[in-house]
Amino acid sequence: MAAKTLRRTIGGVFVVGVMMVAWFALQLFPLGGLGKPVIVVVKPGDSLSTIAGRLHSSGVLSSPFAFRLDTLLLGSLVVQPGAYEIPQNDSFSGIRALLSGGPNAVVVSVTPGMALWEINQLLVQDKGSAYASGFMRAAQSRAATSSYGALSSFEGLIGPDDYVIAPGESPAALLAAMHASFTSMAQRVGFSPSSSIQGLSAYQMLIGASVVQKEGYYHVNMPKVARVILNRLATHGSLQMDSTVLYALHRDGGKVTSAMLQTVTPYNTYLNAGLPPTPICVVSPEALSAMLHPPVGSWRYFVLVKNDGTMAFSTTFAEQLANERLAQSRGLL
Repeated sequence: MAAKTLRRTIGGVFVVGVMMVAWFALQLFPLGGLGKPVIVVVKPGDSLSTIAGRLHSSGVLSSPFAFRLDTLLLGSLVVQPGAYEIPQNDSFSGIRALLSGGPNAVVVSVTPGMALWEINQLLVQDKGSAYASGFMRAAQSRAATSSYGALSSFEGLIGPDDYVIAPGESPAALLAAMHASFTSMAQRVGFSPSSSIQGLSAYQMLIGASVVQKEGYYHVNMPKVARVILNRLATHGSLQMDSTVLYALHRDGGKVTSAMLQTVTPYNTYLNAGLPPTPICVVSPEALSAMLHPPVGSWRYFVLVKNDGTMAFSTTFAEQLANERLAQSRGLL
């Protein structure tokens, strides 16, 4: 009786063992062949367990546990941070080979305040000058069909985001993804091609929002900066914004000199009344919202008065001069 029980136990263990081996083999070599390629991003400090979980959620592998077991048997992986294009339903050997080879896709991080020329620089660095030139040509061509009434520039119509450029992705496809991100962001804050405030068209509001982005910098400042811009436009005066002068010179921040203020360009809002001809940067949802919902106020001037980004807003020029003296005493001017 004992011998019979032992044989049954051994047989049961054998069957379970066969089933486990079969299951593991199916994880190693999934049925159905390779699926569509997906992008998996590995971040600095990610553990192999985290990476396996991300591969599972992306449909690359069905069992994170089996993949970790495979690495225990064949040796652990050293995976560099970055973006990887990997086919869904890939074999473990295929996944290992791709991860061991280093990132094969590029991530371009576009942040609020960046200008098209700065995005172009990133693309030159990550994808080469030919790809970057193709991107700029696509941007110029697409501007003519913009529903926001852009003229010859796609500036301001790109959403802030991290964009993964998969192998073979065209510059035009990347630009389309960037504009889709902008459209989604604009919808979230209630901004559309039909938006209007104080007689400004949606495109003019977008231009204003880009100036708000550069001048306000911190979210807390943006609503009042938007009101200053609208108040100055209401009197048909010049905006006198340093950021527009710097934009024409392809500079991101820094002190504006007297010589710069004399530069003859449509973007010099010291020499020209009204808004610049196009936006000057990528805008944040906060900057767009500030132009859509500016606070009530009579402010016409502002200046940075604290290192933490605090700005002082004033209605009269005399008040502005007093605030400038305060800023100067703190080494901020």
